Amino acid sequence: MAEGETESPGPKKRGPYISSVTSWSVNLMIRGVVLFFIGVFLALVLNLLQIQRNVTLFPPDVIASIFSSAWWVPPCCGTASAVIGLLYPCIDRHLGEPHKFKREWSSVMRCVAVFVGINHASAKVDFDNNIQLSLTLAALSIGLWWTFDRSRTGFGLGVGIAFLATLVTQLLVYNGVYQYTSPDFLYVRSWLPCIFFAGGITMGNIGRQLAMYECKVIAEKSHQE
Repeated sequence: MAEGETESPGPKKRGPYISSVTSWSVNLMIRGVVLFFIGVFLALVLNLLQIQRNVTLFPPDVIASIFSSAWWVPPCCGTASAVIGLLYPCIDRHLGEPHKFKREWSSVMRCVAVFVGINHASAKVDFDNNIQLSLTLAALSIGLWWTFDRSRTGFGLGVGIAFLATLVTQLLVYNGVYQYTSPDFLYVRSWLPCIFFAGGITMGNIGRQLAMYECKVIAEKSHQE
């Protein structure tokens, strides 16, 4: 062995959270697919709850057999979930502010449970008027953000998602695609932005947690080089 050369280190073992997929594009695609199916599942379950309580009404000719939901709702929600889940860690990376608050799967699962509970409350809990329900759900949604996120990025994206999703919903209802019973905020319920805000925070947390695998892969490749 020549002078000054050092013995090349042997292959390093991967840690328990290192994904076997090292290609960034493949990793991104896998995360998108996972987020899509999570969004589809949540859409089926939560939309079923809204329909059973007659909160949302679809024309009979567009109702599919699976979970009594219109066929286009699950794929649309799945696509939105994938976009949101990929957007959160991307914005964190570009701003140079990696989100490290409560970054473990147990916290993510609790966040999902709280989001389902908020949606459940919007359909099951009876209030004297929609304003009281809206204020209650707004407080719960902000509480969800404070408990599981606490980032300015998360709050800002959540507000933006709530605004855009509510606007799209208004347009769908206006064009007769479906309707809400007892609308009090133009064509929809006044608490709907709270649900979208909480949903954005929830999918953002899932996306950030999935992105940790990619970060660990990149860190290990840099260490090996």
